Amino acid sequence: MNTLLWLRTDLRMHDNPALAAARENGTVTALFLAAPDQWRQHGDAPAKVDFWLRNLHELSRDLGERGIPLKLLTVADWSKAPEAIAAFCQAHAITQVHANTEWAINERRRDAAVAGALDAIGVDWTLHHGASLLRPGTVTTGKGDCYRVYTPYARTCRDRLRTAPVVAVPPPRPQTPPDWSADPLPDTFDGFARPSEAIRALWPAGEAAAGDRLEAFTDGVIDAYKDERDFPSMPGTSCLSPYLAAGVLSPGQALRAALSANHGELDSGKAGAATWINELLWREFYQHLLAAYPSLSMHQPMKPETAAVPWRDAPDDLRAWQQGQTGIPIVDAAMRQLLALGWMHNRLRMVTAMFLSKNLLIDWRLGEAWFMAHLVDGDLAANNGGWQWSASTGADAVPYFRVFNPLSQSRRFDPRGVFLREWLPELADLDDKAIHDPSPMERAAAGYPMPIVDLAQSRLRALEAFGNLPAVG
Repeated sequence: MNTLLWLRTDLRMHDNPALAAARENGTVTALFLAAPDQWRQHGDAPAKVDFWLRNLHELSRDLGERGIPLKLLTVADWSKAPEAIAAFCQAHAITQVHANTEWAINERRRDAAVAGALDAIGVDWTLHHGASLLRPGTVTTGKGDCYRVYTPYARTCRDRLRTAPVVAVPPPRPQTPPDWSADPLPDTFDGFARPSEAIRALWPAGEAAAGDRLEAFTDGVIDAYKDERDFPSMPGTSCLSPYLAAGVLSPGQALRAALSANHGELDSGKAGAATWINELLWREFYQHLLAAYPSLSMHQPMKPETAAVPWRDAPDDLRAWQQGQTGIPIVDAAMRQLLALGWMHNRLRMVTAMFLSKNLLIDWRLGEAWFMAHLVDGDLAANNGGWQWSASTGADAVPYFRVFNPLSQSRRFDPRGVFLREWLPELADLDDKAIHDPSPMERAAAGYPMPIVDLAQSRLRALEAFGNLPAVG
């Protein structure tokens, strides 16, 4: 029996439920369906698409060593997926197709259409659960609803994970290869420019690279995670988000490594490990919300009343924010890091998002799209969840009256200006106090702009805009 594994954001051989099931049921072929037009509609970053492709090269080699060929099909967008996959199955005598579930609305509609096309030709279609620790829809309140508040959600998750730990799925057994060979993979996809070598070097591809990074983190760095994760100049975070977003690393693998470092404890034991596990559960929370509320995939706020926020139409301010030219050093340094590395430190994602949505009062969706267009770890659930948290429009978001002061954040989390000097070389000669908020004379001498907004007045403007929203019945 010939079976098919349809790879999506699960670019790994280990701990892959769909791959394991496809192999157990027959001789498996792996398939990746490229859809460049769809990726452009989603606003995916060239760095992210390049990361996918580089991981496909690694995965093709790993699968090939077990006799599993990786085939590549290219379609314009998801509307062409049913016909393409059905034709592939007929051409290769495929009887079963296995895939891991994706929860965004376009992907769910795509899968429903593919299931119908396969049913019409007598091919079995099975979706598996491999993208989160607990299947969305299974962690609910007493009324059976999806949690909209993180703390009780996380408590329920921990209770579930204690009684039913997430077990690793073994890699597929070697097989006698089918009569067809793997397809050669391109170096780029049309319309997605190759990112800088600095970005590619920062994010090496493959499960081995992901495993090495996970081991290095949980073998020592994780112990200081609680204390150092908020300091952007320190190597205090895991830098595993691109591997989780592309499915090169499973959330189960991440959790098991953290538990091993913490002697099996979920929320006690070592503070660093417990804090990182908490962050994994935040990632889960946003995935569960995305699955429960399709409107989140359609650019809608979780809090309906915030649809009436009078966002400013300020293209010059938006452009200054995008290019790291706002005159607020910590914001500009963070935005330049994003442009250079395809990644931004998590604390700074909150600072820059709140500055755009609160101090500039610019629609958070414009910032969400800009992040997605540049992040190598761009993930709809996490990116949307983070932006809605910062903009006070989402589930369990920061209260609207809590507005980060970026200068205070800078002084607290980069007290010696190490991060600022790295990304704002024009300010490198300023002392540790002045670099956070240079004087007009210092700015002029450095060729650095004056602030585009008064922080105190813009905070009051945001409070008024949010405080006067009409109630939604």
